[in-house]
Amino acid sequence: MNVSSPSQNGSLSSSRDSYNNAVIKNVIVIALGLIINYINGTLIHTFRKHQILYANPRYVLFIHLVINDMIQLTTIVTLFVTSYIFQKINGTLCCIIISFAVFTTQNSPLNLAVMALQCYITICFPLRHSEICTMKRTYIVIAWIWAMSSIAILPDICLVVAMDYGKLFLSTIYCERDNLLRHPVSKQKRDVLYSIYLVAIWIVLFYTYLHMFFAAKAARSDGDMKKARNTILLHGFQLLLCILTYVYHLIVRLLVYLFPRDFLDVIFVSYIFIQILPRLVSPIVYGVRDQLFSRGQQLPKHRFPLLRRQTVCKNIFKAAR
Repeated sequence: MNVSSPSQNGSLSSSRDSYNNAVIKNVIVIALGLIINYINGTLIHTFRKHQILYANPRYVLFIHLVINDMIQLTTIVTLFVTSYIFQKINGTLCCIIISFAVFTTQNSPLNLAVMALQCYITICFPLRHSEICTMKRTYIVIAWIWAMSSIAILPDICLVVAMDYGKLFLSTIYCERDNLLRHPVSKQKRDVLYSIYLVAIWIVLFYTYLHMFFAAKAARSDGDMKKARNTILLHGFQLLLCILTYVYHLIVRLLVYLFPRDFLDVIFVSYIFIQILPRLVSPIVYGVRDQLFSRGQQLPKHRFPLLRRQTVCKNIFKAAR
C-alpha cells in the first residue's frame, strides 16, 4: 500500500509496507468487509420479505443505513486493495471511487442523527409519532441526507475540472482524496463543513439521547430502564464512531506525529477503527438486538391477521424505545 505521511514541513512523503505486512493487512480488511457485508445482507433479506418492515419509517431509515454502509465498505475495501495491487490508477476512476466513498461516509452520521430524532419523537411524543414520521417525510429526509453529503464532494470535483488540476483525470495518481482534490479551497471547505456537521450532530446526539434517557427513566421499571440505557449507550457509541470520520485526517496526523516510526501501522489501525468497525455496530444495535428483526423469519411475508398486525406494531414500538 502506498500511503502518505505528513512530514514536519507539511509535505507528504510516501512509504510502503513489507510483503508480509501487506498480505496480513489485506486479509484483515477483506475478511472484515465480507463478514460485515454478509451480516448486513441477511438484514436486507429479512427486511425485503416482510411488508410490515418496509412500511415503518424506523426500519426504512435503518435499511437505508445498512445499504449505504455496504456500498461504503465495498468502496473503501476496493480502494484499499487496489492501492496495493496497482499503486496508481486512472484519475477518472479514482474520482468515481472517491466520490462514492465520500458520499456514503458522510451519509452514515447524518442518517444516524435522523434516526436519533425519530426515536426521540417515538419516545417523547408517542401520540404524534404517526403524524410526524410518515413514509413520505422519511423518503424526503433520505433525499436530504444525500443532498447534504453532496456538498462535501461535488463542488470540489467541479473545482478540479475548472482549474488546471483537471488534467488529473487523464493521468494516473495515488488514489487518495488529498491527491485528487488538492486545491487549498477544497481543504478549507472540508474543514469548515466537517466542523459544522460535527457540532450539529453532537447537539442532536446530546439533546435527543438525554431526553430519551430521562423519559425512559420516568416511565419504565428497573429492568426496562437498564435495557433502555444500554440501547441508548450503544446508539451513542455508534454515532460517536461515525462522527470520528469528520476528524479522521486530524486523528491520523496526530497519531503519526506521536508515533512517527510506526506510522504505517497507526494509519492502518485508525482506518480499521474509524472506517470499518462502525459498520459492524449497526447490525448489532438495530439487527441482532431488535426483536422484530431477530424474529423476522417467523413473520408472514405479506398478509397476516389483524391481531398479528397489532402484536407486531407493539413490538416495533417497544423496539424503538
